[in-house]
Amino acid sequence: MIADPQAKIAALHDNIERVICGKSEVVTLAMVTLLARGHLLIEDVPGVGKTTLAQSFARSLNCSFKRIQFTSDLLPSDVIGMSVFNQHTREFEFRPGPIFANIVVADEINRTTPKTQSSLLEAMNDAQVSVENHTHPLPRPFMVIATQNPVEYQGTFPLPESQLDRFLIRVHMGYPGVDDEKRILTSRQVIGRADELTPALTSEEVLGLQDEAARVTMDDSLIDYLMAIVTATRSRPDLDLGVSTRGAVFLYRAAQAMALVEGRTYCLPDDVKRLVIPVFAHRIIVNPGIESFGRRTDDAKEILSEVLDQVPVPL
Repeated sequence: MIADPQAKIAALHDNIERVICGKSEVVTLAMVTLLARGHLLIEDVPGVGKTTLAQSFARSLNCSFKRIQFTSDLLPSDVIGMSVFNQHTREFEFRPGPIFANIVVADEINRTTPKTQSSLLEAMNDAQVSVENHTHPLPRPFMVIATQNPVEYQGTFPLPESQLDRFLIRVHMGYPGVDDEKRILTSRQVIGRADELTPALTSEEVLGLQDEAARVTMDDSLIDYLMAIVTATRSRPDLDLGVSTRGAVFLYRAAQAMALVEGRTYCLPDDVKRLVIPVFAHRIIVNPGIESFGRRTDDAKEILSEVLDQVPVPL
């Protein structure tokens, strides 16, 4: 048991908001991802603070931190490491890559090739990497925070479904409000730099909060509600791909983490509803040829909103 988890969570939130202005919900979703032992994908146009959020989050934790700038010429060995022949011992020894850190910021992940993207699959799923028949565990806690530009931008390689499915939550930064943007322009006292932040949590406290989140209870009726939402995505004609079992597990864990962030030891239907779009929108594939309400259905968020309207909420 960790003493006063809400105070620890509030301290982390406040620390990140020293740099990230006017994005309280995005910061909350990032914390939910951490507490649920997941990985975060931040997607938006250039210049809205994706990398700043990732760095602010990483530097707010007293954990090992590595940043990988993904480019088209990056190789898998540049991420996970390689075996190198040691002239003194006359043996090959493993030299770990930057993936061996508690918090790994994968900046512009969709600017590298699919081959290099796939080097993260085992790490994100099993917290380990395999090189030449040897398995190397990654440190705990372990979290990947990836940023990417929209796929229509030049020089990007769309992430495959298997890669997207390993991210617990995808968030969009969006442009700040007018007042927040004015503060960014005029007040150095309010907006700081990510590298100036002091850690708010230790790695032991992060592990303790993750254990606390896993102990949050969810009523059977709420589990049935969650599964009804998942099942609905698999039977809609306007979706080519519904939510996977991994997606259902991730929503369950995210709802537990959200309840802890909100100061509760039990989940509510609102925890599930609040997280359906951030957890599911990047997992479903819309059928662009299906007509819905007189127009082409091309918005995963809108489809999920319709699902939430149709599935009865438990009392």
